[in-house]
This record gives sequence, C-alpha cells and structure tokens, in this order.
Amino acid sequence: MLDPKQFDEMAKRFSESLPSGLRDMQQEVEKNARVALQSAFSRMELVTREEFDAQAKVLARTRERLEALEVRLAALEGGDNAVAETDTKD
Repeated sequence: MLDPKQFDEMAKRFSESLPSGLRDMQQEVEKNARVALQSAFSRMELVTREEFDAQAKVLARTRERLEALEVRLAALEGGDNAVAETDTKD
C-alpha cells in the first residue's frame, strides 16, 4: 500500500489546485481528499514495489524451471521414440 505521506502530499496538491473561494475550507478539503484517495487505492488492491519485484523474481525462477523441465521432457520423449522404433525394426 502507499505510504500515508504520499496520500497527504496528493491531498495537499489537490487542495492547492482549488479556486481561491474553496481554499478557505482547505483543511476540510485535504482531509476529505485524503480519505477518498485512501479508499480508492484500497479498492484497487495495489501492491508495493518491493512486493512486485519479489513476485517478478519468483516468476522468473519458475519460468527457468519450466523451460528446463520442457527440455528434459523433450529429451525423454525423444528417447522413448528411439526405443519404440528399435523395437519395431526387430
């Protein structure tokens, strides 16, 4: 999830972009914007960069293992075909 400081910064930027008449209610607007942003981001089920990077590494290792297993399977299947061909020639 995002750092609460980031929510505060986004809410502050949002409130600063409001027209001057609404700036009188700046603290209330910042608070409401912060709550709205937190709610929206929590519904998105976002992950941190660290979590994403960790899962990317797991995926890369899994792909490597899958490729190695595919090579082994192809070799085994090739070996079985050679044995089957030898048996039919006799």
